[in-house]
Amino acid sequence: MRNRLATYSASSTGATFQALADPTRRAVLDLLRRGALPAGQIAREFPVSRPAISKHLRLLRRARLVEERREGRHRLYRLNAEPLRGVEEWLEQYRAFWQTSLTRLKAFVEAEDEKETSDSRKKRKK
Repeated sequence: MRNRLATYSASSTGATFQALADPTRRAVLDLLRRGALPAGQIAREFPVSRPAISKHLRLLRRARLVEERREGRHRLYRLNAEPLRGVEEWLEQYRAFWQTSLTRLKAFVEAEDEKETSDSRKKRKK
């Protein structure tokens, strides 16, 4: 049987997960949700060096999470959310698991509450 982790890391979804693992890269993506920005403006939003942001942008480009466009001397970056579909599909399995678990928990709690309410009524009648 193949290791599922190895399957993800070898795929484009694995590159997406790797890119999303870093909080600075996630913050860059959040910033780009508002629209395309030049690299310099992105770098000014963070307390790290401009070369560090360039490395983050390079990794995001390799994962296809951002697209780069040259406009004169500037490099504009914009969000490409398409690779996030693979993450969404992966998360959907867990969402279904938790939904089922929470539905069962709700039914259990409601049954226990009904039982306690019923017992309380019986005690009051005595």
